[in-house]
Amino acid sequence: MSKIIAIANQKGGVGKTTTAINLSSSLGKYDKKVLLVDLDPQGNCSRGIGVDASLLKHTVFNYLLKDCPLEKAIRKTSDENVRLIPANLSLASYEAECQRRGLTPSLKVLKELLDEQRNNYDFIIIDCPPSLGFLSLSALTAADSVLIPVQCEYFAMEAVAQILSAINNIRMSTNPSLDILGFVLTMYDNRNKLSTQVSSEVISTFKDKTFATRIPRNITLAECVIKGKPAYLYKPTSSGSLAYQSLAREIINNEGK
Repeated sequence: MSKIIAIANQKGGVGKTTTAINLSSSLGKYDKKVLLVDLDPQGNCSRGIGVDASLLKHTVFNYLLKDCPLEKAIRKTSDENVRLIPANLSLASYEAECQRRGLTPSLKVLKELLDEQRNNYDFIIIDCPPSLGFLSLSALTAADSVLIPVQCEYFAMEAVAQILSAINNIRMSTNPSLDILGFVLTMYDNRNKLSTQVSSEVISTFKDKTFATRIPRNITLAECVIKGKPAYLYKPTSSGSLAYQSLAREIINNEGK
């Protein structure tokens, strides 16, 4: 049965989508079957793994509305072990469309749909939008655990405090068993004093909930998104690719898979 992991942080630019793409591919490298769910209307996760969802008729929007089965919404990606439920701008109108149809938007719809897929995948990874609105709260409701990317920059801990508050609210309402899988430090540069300060602060605050793997600043991670390929397929020996492979091994070990 698969583990559902939401990758969430309401702050943009922290490496959330990069982590969703490259973690999924790295898990695939270790022969894990992965379903990647793009829950951001910007569709960056879809494009970053080689799927242009802008003109697709069947996306996560239609899947959430139960207008189509998963078989129509799902897409192959550049990685043979990773399947994608893509997103495009139509997803931004999900709540409005529910109301137009006389439906009450429910945080539990995504959970119900993904629970049906647990036996088909080892991991289901959800890329959340950079906000704590309805879509992100739906992901936290559906997930077994949350992976929180923390960029090594000023105000990093303020962003962490906000996502922790959202997690606590979800635990008290729709998902009492939601766990924090861990914090992963992104855009890390050990030559930069701020990076080391933020790293030390996160580790001292969250101790065993901080992954040992740090994701470095690496041009390959920016390039591979443009190419529509995960770093493991684009430049497998780059420092960014190797870091995400290390993170995948940590997660597999933590999950006992």
